Amino acid sequence: MRTWVRAAVPLGVAVACTLPGIYLGATGAHIAPPVAAALYGIAVVGAAFVLGWVAEAIQVDISAGLAITVLALIAVLPEYAVDFVFAWEGGHAFATDGPACSAGSCGLALANMTGANRILVGIGWAAVVLLAAWRTRKGGSRTVTLERTDAVPLAFLALATVYSLTLPLRHSVTIVDTTVLVAIFVLYAVRVAKAPAGDPDLAGVAELIGRQPRQRRRLTCTALFAFSAMVILLVAENFAHALVETGEKLGVSRFLLVQWVAPVASEAPELLVACLFAWRLKTTDALATLVSSKVNQWTLLVGTLPVVFAVAAGSTAGLPLDAAQRDELLLTAAQSLFAVTLLVSLSITVRAALVLLGLFVAQFVLAAVLPDSVRGVEVIALSVAYLLGAIVVGVRSRAHVRTLLRDGFRTSYRDLARSGPDVRGQ
Repeated sequence: MRTWVRAAVPLGVAVACTLPGIYLGATGAHIAPPVAAALYGIAVVGAAFVLGWVAEAIQVDISAGLAITVLALIAVLPEYAVDFVFAWEGGHAFATDGPACSAGSCGLALANMTGANRILVGIGWAAVVLLAAWRTRKGGSRTVTLERTDAVPLAFLALATVYSLTLPLRHSVTIVDTTVLVAIFVLYAVRVAKAPAGDPDLAGVAELIGRQPRQRRRLTCTALFAFSAMVILLVAENFAHALVETGEKLGVSRFLLVQWVAPVASEAPELLVACLFAWRLKTTDALATLVSSKVNQWTLLVGTLPVVFAVAAGSTAGLPLDAAQRDELLLTAAQSLFAVTLLVSLSITVRAALVLLGLFVAQFVLAAVLPDSVRGVEVIALSVAYLLGAIVVGVRSRAHVRTLLRDGFRTSYRDLARSGPDVRGQ
């Protein structure tokens, strides 16, 4: 009984944390932006904890890979909510005032998407590796190694990334891009769904849920997943707007806020879940969650933005891209390619994680020190750095590329699982 109480209390606290945000989101009550941002943020954090526990418990019934995919899809709902709002506004502007007037809102949608993607890799992937290294008190030679089954999301991420490198060459993201990217996501989901259920090592709240009889366990997991999704959808957009309003009072650029401040809110669930996994030394689950989230964002999110824009605009015209947005897409795709090459051997070192973090931070440093006359050149310079880094690492790891693609696209999950757990410090 005491063990049950110790496990149930954190779940109750997490749910309670969401209640103020739910109330504000449901009633539309207006309070000071900083207070609203704090309450909405606490709600997102509470929902993230619930997601993490349920994602572990559901592995009793479905494969870890499929559970992580579902978790990643729900965790990126805040990003979908914010981006869809801006894409919808851009479509309406296109319908009423023409293409030029739609660029502002569409630019914000792409700014939010590219910022979120770069935060996910530059901070999220790096944080998981560094947190695992710190928890085990090992130095820079530590290697975080994934399981062989993680070749599946990584291979599909590589495919989506290669295609995304063509987007900066266009003047719009079209329904054709939607077809390709959504198809990649569907194939990925079908592939992951074939993975068998495992025998997870549960503890705390996840163990409490996982010990329930099958029907009750499944109903509980479904209800908690639905609750978390509802919370995220209800508060995410409000959270982002509250952050933007708070920043605008401080005189900060709207574009800067949408690209970097709002994604901190929308990426909070997946980053928190991944860090929770890493803290418990479930590093494979942590990194696999972020890789799966990246697949979702690079395929389903980017692919559905033109659909939202087209419906709002009443036109099949693609989501417009200006020169600055094409540069941002290039940088985001280049970072993704570099990150994939770092993981092509299904392992990543602390040094590699520090490089990811350092290149991410470099954009802000360069933007701060460069004169206004050459502002924006840092985006191109870092894109080149990422692409060169991807080439160098890719050539060094070329022996692993064929194995990754074979395991990711063709090898059965039964054969992939034979290698067993492969998470360790080296």
